[in-house]
Amino acid sequence: MLFKNAYIENSEKRIDFRVTDGKFDLISENIKAFPNEEVIDLGSKLVLPPFIESHVHLDTSLTAGDPCWNKSGTLFEGIECWGKRKDKLTKEDIKERVRKVVRMQASNGIQFVRTHVDVTDPTLIAMETMLELREELKNIMEIQIVAFPQDGILSFPNGKQLMIDAVKMGADVVGAIPHFEFTREYSVESLNFALQLAADNDKLVDVHCDEIDDEASRGLETVAARALELELFDKVTASHTTAMHSYNNAYVTRLMRLLKMSRINFVSNPLVNTHLQGRMDTYPKRRGITRVKELIEAGINVSFGNDDIFDPWYPMGTGSMRDAVFLGLHVCQLMGYDDIMNSYKLVTTNAAKTLHLGNRYGIEENRPANFIVLDAKNYYDALNHNAVVLSSYKNGKKIAEGKSAEKQVLI
Repeated sequence: MLFKNAYIENSEKRIDFRVTDGKFDLISENIKAFPNEEVIDLGSKLVLPPFIESHVHLDTSLTAGDPCWNKSGTLFEGIECWGKRKDKLTKEDIKERVRKVVRMQASNGIQFVRTHVDVTDPTLIAMETMLELREELKNIMEIQIVAFPQDGILSFPNGKQLMIDAVKMGADVVGAIPHFEFTREYSVESLNFALQLAADNDKLVDVHCDEIDDEASRGLETVAARALELELFDKVTASHTTAMHSYNNAYVTRLMRLLKMSRINFVSNPLVNTHLQGRMDTYPKRRGITRVKELIEAGINVSFGNDDIFDPWYPMGTGSMRDAVFLGLHVCQLMGYDDIMNSYKLVTTNAAKTLHLGNRYGIEENRPANFIVLDAKNYYDALNHNAVVLSSYKNGKKIAEGKSAEKQVLI
């Protein structure tokens, strides 16, 4: 199958590419079709590797207002609301909601998802169900599962054993939530436990780290130090790190040296971070988002996620990565021309590094033919005009398509 006339990742020239047996076989200009070969003219549209959702909670999705609304808009009331909703969890409840959200994500050009799954539940029903869904939905979405201790590891009864059990069940990634542990000592011990568990079982790590406005919340330094000492390096991700917004600059200067040495990844969630943080402030009111610009300038890998989709922590959401990028560029002051043009990398190639997709990802010859087509010529225009994902191909097979929105002035 030959695809012609594509602008691949903001290329200045139109490029053709051939897909054979589900892989990119040839990528070049002016490729001639074989006799009887199917040819698809992409009409000078933008082609990107598929979007990646590097941080979301599928198990909590579509539960906003059930059984109660988060009226304060705080992280902590969200946790309280979810604690009440957990009592109602069943396999069918989880499956029905996740199937809907995954189809929403697929329609928006997402093909890879890292979902955090709450394991502070003696039944581990959400983990068991998500493992089943990972297999069921694999033809449209590759799902990576984090064992996420929503209520803490040391601060929840039998928390360590639940984490161990979740890993044995098949979780891909070990999580932690140091800022929600009862004490600083618990926080450090929980991180020591989580990273050692990952090292012992050859798992990745993704920590909900310092998701709070408290400048004294410094789990990040422990995460980075353990990643360095255990030689886990870029197998480790620090998500949120919103307290970094409030750190004094002298401390950050020292911390940056460790972060670069550790080579850990960062995930920022602009929509939810700006919604939940700063709630204790009057004015000035903090934006509550980590130092994305400074991390990127330091050569540290950063990606964006949506975090929540219509749940106790975020009462909106469509699963579109465009929303996270668009807001993120504004609140992180990444509004230069090159910043905007290359911002797709925050939800594609950078996120692929976080998920450790390796050579299974990217528009290169001999790699799986996973790609999306957007109704624009470059990502600047795609972002600015909210371009539709016209088609999404996974292993050379179209799995989703959309139509360009048309608007008319009638007078």
